[in-house]
Amino acid sequence: MNNRHYNIYFHTHTVSGIVISVVLFVIFFAGSFSFFRDEIINWERSESVAVTREIQLDYNDALQDLDKKHILHGRNITISKPNIEKRVAVYMEGTRDTLAPKKQKDGQFFYLDTKTFKSYTYEESYSLGELLYRLHFFAQIPYPVGYYLSGFTALFFLFAIITGVLLHWNKIVSNFYMFRPKEKLKTLWTDAHTALGTIGLPFQFVYAVTGAFFMIKLLIVAPAVKVLYGGDESKLYKELEYNDNDYAFEYKKLANPFSVNDLVAKAKSNWKDFQITRVFIQNYGDANMHVTVEGELPSHTKFNGIGKVIYRVADGKEIAKKNPITQTGYLDIVKNVLYRIHFGDYGGYALKIISFVLGIISCFVIISGVMIWLVARQKNNMPLKKRRFNAAVVRIYLAICLSMYPITALAFIGSKIFFPLSKSNLFELYFGGWLILAVFFIFTKNDAFTNKVCLISGSILGFLIPITNGIVTGNWFWNSFIHNEIQIFFIDVFWIVLASITLYVAYNLKPVEPSKVV
Repeated sequence: MNNRHYNIYFHTHTVSGIVISVVLFVIFFAGSFSFFRDEIINWERSESVAVTREIQLDYNDALQDLDKKHILHGRNITISKPNIEKRVAVYMEGTRDTLAPKKQKDGQFFYLDTKTFKSYTYEESYSLGELLYRLHFFAQIPYPVGYYLSGFTALFFLFAIITGVLLHWNKIVSNFYMFRPKEKLKTLWTDAHTALGTIGLPFQFVYAVTGAFFMIKLLIVAPAVKVLYGGDESKLYKELEYNDNDYAFEYKKLANPFSVNDLVAKAKSNWKDFQITRVFIQNYGDANMHVTVEGELPSHTKFNGIGKVIYRVADGKEIAKKNPITQTGYLDIVKNVLYRIHFGDYGGYALKIISFVLGIISCFVIISGVMIWLVARQKNNMPLKKRRFNAAVVRIYLAICLSMYPITALAFIGSKIFFPLSKSNLFELYFGGWLILAVFFIFTKNDAFTNKVCLISGSILGFLIPITNGIVTGNWFWNSFIHNEIQIFFIDVFWIVLASITLYVAYNLKPVEPSKVV
């Protein structure tokens, strides 16, 4: 590689990495915990459910209960299961009956307990698991700013990955096996950055591509909508099969009694191990009522097996069917495979744990990259003003990033002690506490102190998480294991293991600091 190309790759890699470093760290740290979103949600609520994506609900009883509360006649009702938890998501559109009272024309969204049929608003159902999941694509920032911020960060990260590979290509194998902890500080950081970056390279590449696709696809699609569809988004969504077929409301009551349970069971019997994930009811109680039953095959049977059946309720006739085994096309691959790869929900706990570890490794790669940048700019031949500025930038960066560990552990404890925490209270605990910690570490002006205190405090709080759960609920982790409450047991043990590792690391750190700049 000639010097010109090397310099182009080096500066592109460095600039793109530094610009997105803080945002990227937050994405990977929160995203790593998001692999366990379902487990965190169930741990908070002291609930343990079957690890299946299938909706487990008596539809007939649930609909009868909802009909008493909301009057379902003429409504379109969607029942889905976004997470592996006890609650399902219910979206009811306003009635299509123009003669109905105004109150029935309002749509509603809520979560429904599959056993008690108690409903919860989105705010009432908000949890720490949801907060961490949404934090990893900055959904807390008003739409669409947060989405685009995370999307373009993923895109710049992709540039950093590609330029990093090109930069190290000639020596990528030899550098991978090279680690010199006793050499000068820049060499140590460089060796760690290269080795761990190579280990996590496929993981990071996948998440850079899929993250950019999810968050900025609207910007990519917008010109096509305007040119090809005359600005009509509904036509695009219909071609992409995001919109369901529309069946007219006939203003006639359905003459015969019906059972959604029977229709769901009938659809499920079409294919072995078919799991129902969404039920869409159109024109409830009307003569032209239709029920769409959607589901998927388990990932070990078929990685991308999405199927559905549409029934006309009046005569129980099957109107349309999509076979999950033989009718999976390119569109399904684009829509579904990228999601499965990104969420890592197809390999059980083994894949989730591996993905978590790779996510944390990616966090370290980001930190080591920033430290390389700092050490390279702390030479004595550089003006003191510039050295102070560079040190301050990294100090702020480390304070923001490293304080995520103790505040996340503290949020677990708070969400258990004060359960149920409202969305606003959870925000105050997590983001307020994060701000206080970050400001404190910025004013200490000691990066080694920040690193060690964050690791030790996070570890201590991590050990307190299963203890808090045991005291508050009486369900100690050995009891949850005996009662096969795997999700609760997993989170307790997960924190014991994680806290043990970070405490070991903290007490074995031997920081070698560059010349101090104050």
